[in-house]
Amino acid sequence: LNYRGDDRIIEIGCVEVINHVATNNTLQFYCRADKEVSPEAQKVSGISNEFLKDKKTFSEQHLMLFDFIKDDPLIIHNAEFDLGFLNKELNIIGKAPLKNKIIDTLLLARKVLNTRIANLDYLCRRFNIDLTKRKLHGALLDAQLLAEVYLELKGGKQITMDLTTKENKHQIFKKNITLNKNKTTKLTTTEEDVASHKLMVRGIKEALWNKYNY
Repeated sequence: LNYRGDDRIIEIGCVEVINHVATNNTLQFYCRADKEVSPEAQKVSGISNEFLKDKKTFSEQHLMLFDFIKDDPLIIHNAEFDLGFLNKELNIIGKAPLKNKIIDTLLLARKVLNTRIANLDYLCRRFNIDLTKRKLHGALLDAQLLAEVYLELKGGKQITMDLTTKENKHQIFKKNITLNKNKTTKLTTTEEDVASHKLMVRGIKEALWNKYNY
């Protein structure tokens, strides 16, 4: 596939990510293009010309994409490829290229893992992310897998564990404060303590303690 040629977008898939973790908020739609899907693209995606026959065009659906991504950063694997196709479609309908900040997980993975091999399949296997559902290259499924990869590249589930640990420590600290506030300490004195105190008081002129019988 080549965005510089006559290939077109036939599926959009997006997943919302907040604090490095994917939410249940997703976007997916298929696009009917003004050309037939190549046999190669059909084999990779499983999307046929027959399937796309009654689908809307990108032009008719692009506002859903704008509404979903707004001006938020976009996490894309091999950003040059995907952005090339997106901006090509936008150019066709007379829209400006996307201006969102881009986080390219291909470059991030190479930096974090110090590896040249960084395709999505490799990264999923490296992080033990389940690939059994990925029989074909669906846009939404790929986005969901990429969200998991991105979490791992940013520190993995340890992020969640660290937050939980800090929260638990805070709760324990608050509990200890409550226990200490409610605890009553009882002080006792012995006859020896009283005698010692009386002896000390005798040495003080006009001591207030002399007014009390104790």
